[in-house]
Amino acid sequence: MKKIISVVGARPNFMKVAPIDRAFARYKDKIEHIIVHTGQHYDAKMSDAFFQDLEMPNPKHFLGVGSGSHSEQTAKVMVAFEKVCIDEKPDLVIVVGDVNSTLAAAITAKKLLIPVAHIEAGLRSGDREMPEEINRIATDAIADYLFVTEKSGHQNLINEGKSNSSIFFVGNTMIDSLLAAMEKAEKSNICNELALSKGEYALITLHRPSNVDDKDKLAEFIEIFEYLSKSRKVVFPIHPRTMKNIEATGLIDRIKSNANLHLLEPMGYIDFLKVMSEADFVMTDSGGIQEETTVLGVPCLTLRTTTERPITIEIGTNKLIQPTKLNILRAIDEALLPNIANHSIPELWDGKASERIVKIVHKLLGLENE
Repeated sequence: MKKIISVVGARPNFMKVAPIDRAFARYKDKIEHIIVHTGQHYDAKMSDAFFQDLEMPNPKHFLGVGSGSHSEQTAKVMVAFEKVCIDEKPDLVIVVGDVNSTLAAAITAKKLLIPVAHIEAGLRSGDREMPEEINRIATDAIADYLFVTEKSGHQNLINEGKSNSSIFFVGNTMIDSLLAAMEKAEKSNICNELALSKGEYALITLHRPSNVDDKDKLAEFIEIFEYLSKSRKVVFPIHPRTMKNIEATGLIDRIKSNANLHLLEPMGYIDFLKVMSEADFVMTDSGGIQEETTVLGVPCLTLRTTTERPITIEIGTNKLIQPTKLNILRAIDEALLPNIANHSIPELWDGKASERIVKIVHKLLGLENE
């Protein structure tokens, strides 16, 4: 019996690991799959909702590291995860995405001589001021097995000196979760509860420090949302970081006084999928939403200077907008949106990425002939 640990730390990780857990269940006579939740991002209500929405088992280990600076968070994960690895003695550690928990778990495992697999490897924005970019580069540098979601990831890894034999183009496990959850999402009553009609509202998510930590920039975004709210409803499930900064800058009353701007608490996965799938368009600085909107065929304006997911622009519904007031207003005035008439779904984003990963892991662990 082989033992594999998958590490989750933040909500986007849940969507990437849930389908992997289901795929490993088919090999339960040969592989024990353990989920470790670092608690990097943790809200009892939201985490419980996500695990339920994704039909994901509760983690065997919850490390409870909580918030803190990047260094504090990374260090806390390393200390706590080392104890788990020593106790569990896994044959492989799987890390996903680009959060601090990803890098911390990878370093810890490697120093204990445990092989590491990185899912969503090779993505690069080219912007090393993004903490996530540092996490991606460092994790890929030490990982033994690199599972990529798009061909740009493969090329980036080759350019960085990784061996072809360590890279596997498998597709996108986040899309596995999306496709598996769409039947539930279609039955969600959230749009009726919020009085939202299909195609008559914009969905906003905003959380990156470069967008929300500066008072003047945040005020500009509020002005943009107010402008947008003159022509359609604006739905804004607000990230705790963004809410904290809005409250600190005294902008919260302006938002709450706008009847067409719906400020919501963070949403569960199923309800959020429903709202996203029926939106006129989405404005975001999230990475995963660029991918999800591409598969859903929903136009997406990404309010960043760079993207690590170029395939969503090349063939998807995503458009990169420099996050200045002038640029964003111009995008809104120009019908907002990229022409998505000829958009397509990226290769292997078919809901079967997790199955491919687990088959490869099965082989890598020498189990194919057992």
